Amino acid sequence: MALLSRVAEAYAPHEHRPLDGYVVAMGAFGAMAGALAAAAKLSGRPIPERPAVADVVLLSIATHKLSRLVAKEAVTSPLRAPFTRYNEPAGAAELNEEVRDEGSAVRHSIGELLTCPFCLAVWVSTALTGGLVLVPRLTRLVATGLTATAASDFLQMAYSIAKRKAEG
Repeated sequence: MALLSRVAEAYAPHEHRPLDGYVVAMGAFGAMAGALAAAAKLSGRPIPERPAVADVVLLSIATHKLSRLVAKEAVTSPLRAPFTRYNEPAGAAELNEEVRDEGSAVRHSIGELLTCPFCLAVWVSTALTGGLVLVPRLTRLVATGLTATAASDFLQMAYSIAKRKAEG
């Protein structure tokens, strides 16, 4: 890791970038993807050559919702608390948090991952896609619930906007 620390210093001399933490996160992602691939191979389940469009849409919306749920919603703040610090509400049951600087580079990179719905989406979509191969009925059921929640979120916001406009 000493070499990586020198690379990080040359890469970003004026800002702390926990490259060694990112390497650990990439390794964990690779391990997750590899475990899913191995489980699919061992299960003998066929891997679709081309996923159905309906599954892609379902998993896309479910990925969006689960990523935001983990990264932003107040109810999941206990998951993020060891790695982040609360800043302020962000509206619509969401929070703004900052990544803790103290501690290890791995802790910092986990904090960045847990507060970034865009970053989490890669992990969530990989897990859901693996689930679609390994346990398709359960994965579709869970994804349907997440998709319905995402649709409800948009309807709640549309209702709030319409109500404000109607009230003047």
